[in-house]
Amino acid sequence: MKFKIDENLPAEIVADLRAAGHEADTVPDQGLAGSVDPVILAAVQREGRVLLTMDIGIGDIRAYPPEQYPGIVLFRLRRSGRGTSLALVRKHLPALLQSELVGHLRVVSEAGIRVR
Repeated sequence: MKFKIDENLPAEIVADLRAAGHEADTVPDQGLAGSVDPVILAAVQREGRVLLTMDIGIGDIRAYPPEQYPGIVLFRLRRSGRGTSLALVRKHLPALLQSELVGHLRVVSEAGIRVR
């Protein structure tokens, strides 16, 4: 699978995905740091990449219907922090990689993964 990691998640996730045999890059790698949501989502559509993000606005299915995208994974944290977000991603990454991501919004929290 191909992934794009949003700037609000730790870049170490790229190495984790690559080690698992996937293609991954970051929003800043592409020069899109600070870009508005529609610009980032247009890039993932064009490139056929699943977006991993903590941007709650991207989770609005009325504005961004999941079936129009290669996949969106939204991480929701009660406590912020780089270590906390990295731990949450690493905890759920194996299950995410085994699930159907295309055309779906997956919301990941400490409680688990749900599909929207």
